Parts: sequence; structure tokens; C-alpha cells
Amino acid sequence: MSIQPRLNRLFAPDGKCFDVAVDHGFFGERSFLNGIEDMHKVVEILVQADPDAIQLSIGQAPILQNIPGKSKPALVLRTDIANVYGKSLPRYLYSGIISEPVEQAIRLDAACIVVNLFNLPDQPEIYHQCVQNICALKPQAERYGIPLMIEPLVMRDNATAGGYMVDGDIDKILPLVRQAIELGADIIKADPTDNVSEYHRIIEIAAGKPVLVRGGGRVSDAEILQRTAELMQQGAKGIVYGRNVVQHENPSGMTRALMAIVHDDATPEAAMKHLQA
Repeated sequence: MSIQPRLNRLFAPDGKCFDVAVDHGFFGERSFLNGIEDMHKVVEILVQADPDAIQLSIGQAPILQNIPGKSKPALVLRTDIANVYGKSLPRYLYSGIISEPVEQAIRLDAACIVVNLFNLPDQPEIYHQCVQNICALKPQAERYGIPLMIEPLVMRDNATAGGYMVDGDIDKILPLVRQAIELGADIIKADPTDNVSEYHRIIEIAAGKPVLVRGGGRVSDAEILQRTAELMQQGAKGIVYGRNVVQHENPSGMTRALMAIVHDDATPEAAMKHLQA
């Protein structure tokens, strides 16, 4: 079954997408809840700001999908849960997928499902679990026409970084992105590189599949807008940002500012006006 109808709902006619990730509560970390304590309010604000998609867990997706009317963002459904984000790692680490993920996605009318491909220092078991998750998801997603977004996530050593931190080393990101493509990704959700001017190499290694860039931790308005503009110029097809939107004092304005960069090629200075309005 073709995935194109759902891709058409996820990506705007210009072939680009801004997906606001609000699935952080799925991972059991207290700090991840900042700014998303009241999910009904958060989803309402985001729907009014009108990004292309909102990324949610199975338990929170109905908040979006129960909103009446035809004009609302597409649903991207998170299918896996992990316990690798804390400042101190637990004795047993895991990354597992929810039961019947594709059936649940279809029932919720999701436009896409997303799953992690973790590369954590000295944690090959988690890496293996992620590969198994993807191998189980791919044939189901293809059978029912659900696009599969894979999130290759390279993380720094937990003890050194003091918790979940992106490793922007391009030589670590490139092989993980390519492996995600080889495993059947329809869409890549990848880390930003330390040197943004090299990001075209990530686009190249993705072999024609659209690459959406992760936002990572909270940074200043000027930094996130400038970085986004540079990433789009490097060939990214969009972004998946969470904390830089929902933890902002003006999440609606930030959504509109980022949409202007993604879809209208706005400069960071022009996009900043949406935050000042």
C-alpha cells in the first residue's frame, strides 16, 4: 500500500514540514515535563499556531485527534519508549515499542509513526533493541501505508554530559543516518551537526529521503532561528522541535517564526518579528 497519501498530509505542498514534538512525557523524566504540564492547553495553543504536525504518544494523541474540524496539524505517533535520558542511568536499560503500533496508529488516523535508533556509548544492547524494533515495524508500516520516521540519535557519555546530550560529531551521525535508510526509513529525523555548514553531507547520505532536523535542548531565540535558517539552506526538508517551542514563553509566536523560516525562507531577523508581535 502506498505511503504517499499520508506523506501528503504530513508535508506541505512545498515538500517541507515542521513537526512540533510534545511526546517528552513518555520517557519518565521530570525535567521533560517543563512547559507541557497541561497538555490540553499545550495542544490547543499549537493547533491555533498551525504547524504541519504534532508529535504525540499513544496516550496523548486523542487530545489532538478529538478536536473537531478538518483543519488541524497531522499526527506523528511515537511508537517506542526508553529509559536512557536521565542524569544517572538505571541498572537496566531498555528501548521497546508499544503493542500493535501500526494498528494503533491507524485507529488514531496518524500520518506517520516515529521510532528511535539510539547510539549510546558502550550500550550495544540498546542499539540492538532499536534495530529489532525497526525491523519489526517496517513490514507492518509498509503493509498498511504508514510512513516510518526513524530517529538516529547519537548521545554523549551520560556521566560526562550529566544526562541526555546530543553528540554532534558528523562522523558518528553519518553512519547512523545511513543505517536508518538501509533499514527502511521513509523519513529521517536527525541531530544537528556541530558544524551546521556540513549538514549537506547528512542530506546526501540519506539518499533522497527527506531529512527533518531535531531541535535538541533549549537555546536562545537568536540561536535557534539562525541555526534553523542555515539547516534549511543546507537542504533539510524541515524540523522536529519540542522544548524550543513548548518551553518558550510564547510558543505560538515561536511556532509561527519557525514556520516562516521553513516554508517562506524568512531570514532569522524577519522571523523574530513573530516573537515580538
